Amino acid sequence: MATDALPPSKDGPATSPATPSAEDFIEVQESAEFGELRRSYRSFAFPLTIAFIAWYLLYVLLSNYADGFMGTKLFGNINVAFVLGLAQFLTTFLIAWWYARHAAAKLDPKAEAIKSRMEGGA
Repeated sequence: MATDALPPSKDGPATSPATPSAEDFIEVQESAEFGELRRSYRSFAFPLTIAFIAWYLLYVLLSNYADGFMGTKLFGNINVAFVLGLAQFLTTFLIAWWYARHAAAKLDPKAEAIKSRMEGGA
């Protein structure tokens, strides 16, 4: 029979981080540091989300109502609709990459500082 428990440590029982109380969470949530973390996230995520949705809806609307434009052949059998469709995938991957860089540089250090302060009780 297998268990998910870790084997006991040779140094004695493992010490887990202190569990913060509800008051601790409320205090952190109301702190300026947490507010700055939320602002940093929102100032990146919300505008980019709106821009991507607008870009996607533009593609859908052009596909439905601009048949002539979307059917314009660029070279061979490649038309504007195909190129814009591929650009949808490209922008999705670029946004994911850009967000990962932003989170690693700006969000993760702030979140880790808050987490360690809460777990350490400092």
